[in-house]
Amino acid sequence: MSNYTLGINYAKQLDKEDKLSHYRDQFHIPKDKDGNNWLYFTGNSLGLQPKATQKYIQQELEDWANFGVEGHFDAKNPWMPYHEFLTESMAKIVGAKPIEVVIMNTLTTNLHLLMVSFYQPTKTKYKIIIESDAFPSDRYAVQTQLDFHGFDANEGVIEWKPRPGEDLLNIEDLETILEEQGDEIALLLIGGVNYYTGQYLDLKKIAELGHAKNCMVGIDLAHGAGNIKPDFHDSGVDFAAWCTYKYLNSGPGSLGGIFVHEKHAHNKKLKRFSGWWSHNKETRFNMRQPLDVIPGAEGWQLSNPPILSMAAIKASLDMFNDVGMNALREKSEKLTGYFEFLINELNNDKIKIITPSNPSERGCQLSIQVKSADKNLHKKLTDAHIITDWREPDVIRCAPVPLYNTFEDVYKMVKKLKEILS
Repeated sequence: MSNYTLGINYAKQLDKEDKLSHYRDQFHIPKDKDGNNWLYFTGNSLGLQPKATQKYIQQELEDWANFGVEGHFDAKNPWMPYHEFLTESMAKIVGAKPIEVVIMNTLTTNLHLLMVSFYQPTKTKYKIIIESDAFPSDRYAVQTQLDFHGFDANEGVIEWKPRPGEDLLNIEDLETILEEQGDEIALLLIGGVNYYTGQYLDLKKIAELGHAKNCMVGIDLAHGAGNIKPDFHDSGVDFAAWCTYKYLNSGPGSLGGIFVHEKHAHNKKLKRFSGWWSHNKETRFNMRQPLDVIPGAEGWQLSNPPILSMAAIKASLDMFNDVGMNALREKSEKLTGYFEFLINELNNDKIKIITPSNPSERGCQLSIQVKSADKNLHKKLTDAHIITDWREPDVIRCAPVPLYNTFEDVYKMVKKLKEILS
């Protein structure tokens, strides 16, 4: 923290030294009516549009116009294997082998499909652990899975909670839950980066604790993909799912991705809901073949992919491939560190950062808790074209994204925050 300095000149100097600063020019930055750039801090909700995206989608529109159905084979990027063009880049981002990753469907759809395979309850071992403040969609997904299997949707959920008076989760408390109730727990479904606090959890430790009690372990990486380095393969988690429209900048409601650990890749006995895109590529179009499931994550696909959405994902992943997660993570830690320093220098008791102060325990998000849940502070920031988001009951989430946010953005945001607070 003491490595940072106050003043606009220091922020400009950091931007001058930033090796990734030129990537900002590759994004459309929203502007006000006078042509001034907004200060955009909601890449944790919807990432900005890369300027290349239009060209990538236009290519597929032209090939559709020129080839019709033959575009599946004759397009510049043939549609038939299109998802395969994304696999290697996506695998690098989440720290996986290509066989462990595929882009398909949307986040909660994928969680349900994965739970068909990895949530196999018995009468005595059926409970599911989630964080007490899990994203609502995760909670609804596990509750409806419990209900589908004939269990009480509330009684079957075990919450991993922060300690009284604290905001963050403690890994020792998860260990205690598993020690005491592990024989009744079938699945852990944990948000790798908590949407509310920005806390980045130790995935390897979570996997070890769950597996020691013979539980399956799944991760919702919605707020982590393209943000942190989850190293999924080495972590040992059984499965994961994420969206691509936040830090991966693929456009509103775009497709998600899944990870299935290599140890499950060739297990054709795993229960699953299948479709023709789960089936052996060599005989897929011989329409009368019995199901022959593809090894690896591809075996969880159902249908042929939506190409226009995948084109937008490809535009973003090509940029990520160019930058690399190491460089992004390094800048991210520096950005949030500088942001945290400036907020703390305000020394204002109306606000408090609840995100971990250790950069390795957070994503590129700071959650600012507002005293008395005063939403007016967030409204005034928005009126000034500083785009953050409010999460009930009392938090402003701010995500300085390393691909397009600058140190000067952070400086200006905190300067405005100081004005509003005073």
